[in-house]
Amino acid sequence: MSTSNIDNPTAEDIKSLAEQGLTLPLTYHTLKHYLPHRYPFLLVDKIVACTPGECITGIKNVTINEEFFNGHFPDEPIMPGVLMVECMAQVSGVLGFISAGLTAEDGYLYLFAGVDKVRFKRRVIPGDQLIIRSKIVMQKQGMYKFDCTVHVEDELAVSAQIMIARQEQ
Repeated sequence: MSTSNIDNPTAEDIKSLAEQGLTLPLTYHTLKHYLPHRYPFLLVDKIVACTPGECITGIKNVTINEEFFNGHFPDEPIMPGVLMVECMAQVSGVLGFISAGLTAEDGYLYLFAGVDKVRFKRRVIPGDQLIIRSKIVMQKQGMYKFDCTVHVEDELAVSAQIMIARQEQ
């Protein structure tokens, strides 16, 4: 996935977000309106770029205080791969909501529907900052497919195709 324009919102992107009352970066106080997750399972700290209907970039700061490091693994802490996949799904869910002009308060939820082509390339350890990018590759009747990556600095940590489905609550 090219990062040349995904991390740099255009004036049009900023205007489109402003029409929904959004200003970048989106932090916890805004993200809680899109994601039902809360500590310790909210795995997105902020959204730094978004082009509604196209792509999004989120950040997750990984600290030694994360609950999962107590058991994975105590003497050599490594972030579980499944949680990196969950990071990608959460960022993709935010993009789905913003693209549809909805929030969870409108009575919808985006659910993880599938994952394909997962590849782990690098360990993620305490102190790393995850740069999570998601790009819509398909949208049809509330179903979305995204190409996603997680980088630490310029190094690819994981890539996957994520599917999510919008469900009315």
